[in-house]
Amino acid sequence: MLTQLTERHTGKLRVIPLGGLGEIGKNMMALEFGDDIIVIDCGVQFPEEGMLGVDLIIPDVSYLVERAERVRGILITHGHEDHIGALPFVLPQLPSAPIFAPRLAHGLISAKLKERRATRGFAATPIDPGIPYQFGQNFAARWFRVCHSIPDAMGIAVSTPLGTVIHTGDFKIDHTPVDGRTFDLNALARYGEEGVLLLLSDSTYAEVPGYTPSEQVVGEALDRAIREAPGRVMVATFASLVARVQQVVDAAERHGRKVSIVGRSMVDTVNVASELGYLRLPPGILLPLNATRNLPPEQVVLLTTGSQGEPTSALVRIAKEEHRDVRIMAGDTVVISATPIPGNELPVSRTIDNLLRQGARVLYDRIATVHVHGHASQEELKLVLSLVKPRYFVPVHGEYRHLNAHAQLAWDMGVGQDGIFVLEDGDVLELSANSAATAERIDIGPIYLDGISRRDMQSPVLTQRRSLSRDGVVVVALTVEQGSLNLAGDPLTVASGVREEGETGPLFEELGAHIVSELYANGSPPPTFDELKAKVRETARSFIANATRRSPMIIPVVTEV
Repeated sequence: MLTQLTERHTGKLRVIPLGGLGEIGKNMMALEFGDDIIVIDCGVQFPEEGMLGVDLIIPDVSYLVERAERVRGILITHGHEDHIGALPFVLPQLPSAPIFAPRLAHGLISAKLKERRATRGFAATPIDPGIPYQFGQNFAARWFRVCHSIPDAMGIAVSTPLGTVIHTGDFKIDHTPVDGRTFDLNALARYGEEGVLLLLSDSTYAEVPGYTPSEQVVGEALDRAIREAPGRVMVATFASLVARVQQVVDAAERHGRKVSIVGRSMVDTVNVASELGYLRLPPGILLPLNATRNLPPEQVVLLTTGSQGEPTSALVRIAKEEHRDVRIMAGDTVVISATPIPGNELPVSRTIDNLLRQGARVLYDRIATVHVHGHASQEELKLVLSLVKPRYFVPVHGEYRHLNAHAQLAWDMGVGQDGIFVLEDGDVLELSANSAATAERIDIGPIYLDGISRRDMQSPVLTQRRSLSRDGVVVVALTVEQGSLNLAGDPLTVASGVREEGETGPLFEELGAHIVSELYANGSPPPTFDELKAKVRETARSFIANATRRSPMIIPVVTEV
């Protein structure tokens, strides 16, 4: 099936990154040929601290929605949120697009889709590596195993009419993985010998020289921390980092401790992973949180979420003394088994400080080997480039500097001699039988999930929130006579977040007098109700800006009596 596709050599293959290029997270890549489109991954991005009220960020899929009848499948590489988290929000817009995913990712996706009413009718198809799957007339795909920080991580080899496209997904080359499943380098070498048109390869750690350490290193550090701790041990890590959870469980068992899980996402992942056989839980090792209170502290390990300083996560609430069930006690050791994602450094540091203030001993990546990342460093990236020997190369997954560093590696090795393209979200790369070039740029931007609402970058709601957070709000209330709009009383002004309460009295008295003089300068008010409100807003804005050097949001309230 795969070889039949490569016999055709007409038309153009379009490579369209919808997320994950020029940024960390919300990974999504579309491949288009003729009437067929396939999509690789569908992830979320977590909001930065200044994105007030935003819960999640998802890719803009308007390009796919306009061509929904041509989308033949969404192909998933692994079960991390930045690769599957947007599915519940995207699938209702692409109701006919089937999902294909490795078995652990399939389990996590199935649980996720059941949580939302809009996606309970959707289902995913579990795949097995090495088996060909057909997508329309122009695409077929085989998954192959890679190593990452979650079991069942895969790369995908896509056969197209012009040749094979390799998408590595997130990967590192770990010769001693916790689950015993190593990177299938033989498959990658075989594709390289057969000829690869295009390589799309993970760039997240392309700036880092050398090799990424094995998960075994972390296992030894976790075992030592749990063995030597005088009291309770709390381990915070990504909920989806199943291999790390297994290491904690194994260490707890060796040292006579019971494990309890704190955090809903961690509970859900452990349940799915253990049901599918990706997590080995010795009988009796897991206890409800309440049951651990009856045990001596030196017999307890708590697994928690919050390794990235997420405001509502278990560890952050514990650090703020806001968790209803867990409090830091003397002798506690807290292990933060993760490296801060770019943008999360400040909340993670704040969490560590709060834990230390309460007397906990805190181990984190800067002072102990309690985490190794799941992405390839430079020597591993070079190995993949040398095995695949692609005609064209596009670095994926990472901020622009990561993509650029990966492109430089390929250039220095003489790989991708027909073209190395550093793309960002929205850039369209077109490949023909004899050439490749960036063809156009489609207008896409992040979509912000704000409760049940979706907002784009130009949303006035988000602009207003930023203004409110920076300069506060001033409400100016006027009462006017109905019909004539003549003033029926003195203006009333109230504010929040502008000045201390005792400082506003004289300021607002002056503001009221100024508004009256400006509105009725010629003896009569503006001719219409709307013009009156606009005049109040502009007059108040100008006066307050001159008096305070601040630009709060101005809300005029005009009442007719």
